[in-house]
Amino acid sequence: MRQPQNIFLIGPMGAGKSAVGRQLAKLLHLSFVDSDDEIETRTGVDIPFIFEKEGEDGFRKREAKVIDDLSAMESVILATGGGAVVDPQNRSRLGARGFVVYLYTTVDQQLARTQKGRERPMLANGDSRKILEDLMAVRDPLYREIADLTVETDGRKVKAVASEILERL
Repeated sequence: MRQPQNIFLIGPMGAGKSAVGRQLAKLLHLSFVDSDDEIETRTGVDIPFIFEKEGEDGFRKREAKVIDDLSAMESVILATGGGAVVDPQNRSRLGARGFVVYLYTTVDQQLARTQKGRERPMLANGDSRKILEDLMAVRDPLYREIADLTVETDGRKVKAVASEILERL
């Protein structure tokens, strides 16, 4: 297969989209962009603040605009937020504008990876396991709907996941 011009990484929080995206961009000599980072750059505030002030709906509107802009770029590796696929327009744009890779990870692995690091507004209130299970029940079919390739990331190093994606392109 010919190398795609754009590669879009989708999957749940904690799947490794940003880390794998940076590694892929390095290996393929492409630009890397992260939709969550871009939202924070454009607004000047972090995502938890947006959730607090505008709720999830406000955040999703901002995310849709950013995904429209970033997915229209050329020669880019784009890491999306875990919930980006909930919006049908996002799914349509991603599917039409690039090669979509679903980084699949189990809820157990998500829990382990999201306990440290960035604040996760979706996990702020309640039982994290239950929230992640509920999100996966809704989002997994949406990820699979637009994925050109699914790669499992549980217990794997970033370089191994990026190498598998390259091999399978």
